[in-house]
Amino acid sequence: MRVLVTGGAGFIGSHFVEMALTDQFSQISSVVVLDKLTYAGKLANLNVVANNPNFDFVQGDICDIELVNSLASKVDAVINFAAESHVDRSIENSSEFVRTNVLGTQVLLEAAKINNLKKFLQVSTDEVYGSIINGSWDENQPLYPNSPYSASKAAADLLTRSYFVTHGLDINITRCSNNFGPRQHLEKLIPLTISKLLQNQKVPIYGDGKNVRDWVYVEDHCRAIYLTLTEGVPGEIYNVGGGNEYTNLELVKTLLKILDKSESLIEFTADRLGHDRRYSVNHDKISELGFKVEKNIEKLLVKTVRWYESKLKGERL
Repeated sequence: MRVLVTGGAGFIGSHFVEMALTDQFSQISSVVVLDKLTYAGKLANLNVVANNPNFDFVQGDICDIELVNSLASKVDAVINFAAESHVDRSIENSSEFVRTNVLGTQVLLEAAKINNLKKFLQVSTDEVYGSIINGSWDENQPLYPNSPYSASKAAADLLTRSYFVTHGLDINITRCSNNFGPRQHLEKLIPLTISKLLQNQKVPIYGDGKNVRDWVYVEDHCRAIYLTLTEGVPGEIYNVGGGNEYTNLELVKTLLKILDKSESLIEFTADRLGHDRRYSVNHDKISELGFKVEKNIEKLLVKTVRWYESKLKGERL
């Protein structure tokens, strides 16, 4: 299978590409990455596969209709990782989120339809469901996004579904809980905390720190995406969860313990606007495809910390 991976130089996308081209995803024969290389995408993230004969990189925008159509004509499937994804940035200015996450997805869907692609996979987020105090969302939960970021992703999900119903395009949507691992941008909670602690700086925590998130290691998420690509039922949505729920304060304290730092480095700050209290997804449906997660999250957090340590010592992140 020849696959176009948009946003493939970013955090999650680059891990997927690397796994695909190092023989972990056997049904993928070649990968074309389309990435705009904004602040969150780096060519260095693809160094491991740069010389692979089954890899091509194209710098460009998913809103570029001519370019997207040209690339779509050469592949069998599209996996759309490309997105503006930082909630705080979306609160400050939502226009680029609407352009990339909504219009960009529509351009990709239209290209997939025109070129009769075998699969279009939209990589989404659990944030489209809004906040949940008790229990876990399943895939039938109505969408109640509470930030411009999550609203733009919800809109993209609905557009994707419409191409299945209206045009018969074989689509799937994955909605994953919070990811972590090497190569994540420093604006996100775990790498931000690690980098601050390594420099003995204060770690900011919104509000009372009791907002709850479920965490999934990035490679587990990539395996879930591959399972959906190859085994997903046309038109279906699959939640991807880790079963690793932490309050933000608990997570920061775990990182403090790993790095042997004092809790005096914690600094509570004014809460984020529209801050969802808790996310939790039921991932029984994707488990039926064979999805499993690494349960020893502390081991994976240590692995992540060590990666950032090496990077901070050797080069700028």
